[in-house]
Parts: sequence; structure tokens; C-alpha cells
Amino acid sequence: MRITVLGCSGSVVGPDSPASGYLLNAPDSPPLVIDFGGGVLGALQRHADPGEVDVLLSHLHADHCLDLPGLFVWRRYHPVPPIGRKRMYGPSDTWARLGAASSPEGGEFDDFTDIFDVIPWRDGESVRMGALDVLPVAVSHPTESYGLRFTDPSGAVFVFSGDTGVCDAAVELARDADVFLCEASWTHDPENRPPAVHLSGTEAGQIAARANVSELLLTHIPPWTSREDVISEAKAAFDGPVRAVVCGETFEVSRTRLGDDRA
Repeated sequence: MRITVLGCSGSVVGPDSPASGYLLNAPDSPPLVIDFGGGVLGALQRHADPGEVDVLLSHLHADHCLDLPGLFVWRRYHPVPPIGRKRMYGPSDTWARLGAASSPEGGEFDDFTDIFDVIPWRDGESVRMGALDVLPVAVSHPTESYGLRFTDPSGAVFVFSGDTGVCDAAVELARDADVFLCEASWTHDPENRPPAVHLSGTEAGQIAARANVSELLLTHIPPWTSREDVISEAKAAFDGPVRAVVCGETFEVSRTRLGDDRA
């Protein structure tokens, strides 16, 4: 699997990065965009044909989905429009929420099922995307939110935390992952942070350690949070490789634990 970071700024578009969005390419599988926050459509055009991607949404906060109305315009009005519908997986109210966001008038609704087959995630039920197995797991966030676990035919595992607070589900989601792309939205100050919203660098590192992941990549760091502090916290809690991703980078995910029987 190859992942390209289209955007990694947390909560808002940053000065150097769009909001959340990641392009996943794998053999015998369609190109997948995981989350579609502000600025992602522009970044995607540098790496893939926007009309050919399937979309996987972790949740429906604005910084994870609100560039999608632009993708609807692309698919409908491009001079050579894409043929057929693509798939969009997301929370149970994806169709209603994005239809309202894309409507040209208040109180109206854009039924975008002419261009996307909209399918709700079912917690703990895998779906097939070409050669990939994709497992959605509900995590701890104020709105319906999922982390995603991708497994390729070789057994390589890539896990995206989505937005989450500390929870056992996030640990099990990440169990034995080769690469764990995990949000770390703030520094560690539990007395002054709301619960069940986001992770600190410390908490991301603790989850990675509990889950026995091979590599921890931090993301969703807002412009007002110190990247250096978050990275330092995670390194203090997890003794494997740790770094924060940057917009535009590409990394490979391959199997690091030969001979195991991971699902």
C-alpha cells in the first residue's frame, strides 16, 4: 500500500497544509481518498484523477468532509465527466449531511446519488475495496466516528485512527499494525482537556505501545499546537519509530512481522 498525504492539518486548514485527506493506492484496488477536508480536492489533482476515486469518511466534522461539494461539481461538470458512480462509505447520515452542504439554496437538498453510491459503515463489519479488506471500528468522538484498518493480500496492515479520544476500541483497531497513522491534536494536559474528543502526543504514543504497532505516524496537528512538543510526548510513550507526517509526502506500508497470523 502507498499512502500520499493530501492534507494533515488538524481542525482547520493550515498555512502549509489542507485539512485531513489521504490517498491510498494499492495493486488491484481502486484509488481511495480517506477523508476530504478543506483543500484536499486541489491537492488530489496533483496525484490522481479526482473523477476516479472512491471516498472513505471517518466522520462528518467539517475538516474531514467539506471539500466534497467541489468533488461533486468535478464529477458532474467536467468536460469529460467520469462514467458511472463511485462508492462513498461514511457514517449513517452521510447522504443527508453532504446533500445539505452541497445544496445551492437553504432548505433544499442535493441528491448526489447520481454520482456516488453512498454506503453507511457498520461497526466491525469489513468491506472489500478491490484487493483490500477495510474494517471500520467506532471510536470515541462527539459525533459518529470511525477508525479504519486496511489489510492487503500480503497481510500488511495500515491503520488510521480517525478523530478519537482514548478508548479500548482504538487500541484494538491498531493491534499489531505495520503503520499506525494517529491523530495527536494537542499536548498532554488531561485536567484541562475535554474527554472523548482528541488525543495528546502522550496518549497517541500510549495507544501505539499498547497495540504493539511497528511505526507511529502522527497527524491532525492544528496550526496552534506545537508539532515538536507532540512528537516529543509520543516518543516518550512509545519506543518504536515516531514522526509527524507532512503534506505531500508519500510512504509505503509493507508487512513487518513475517510469520504472524494477523487479521
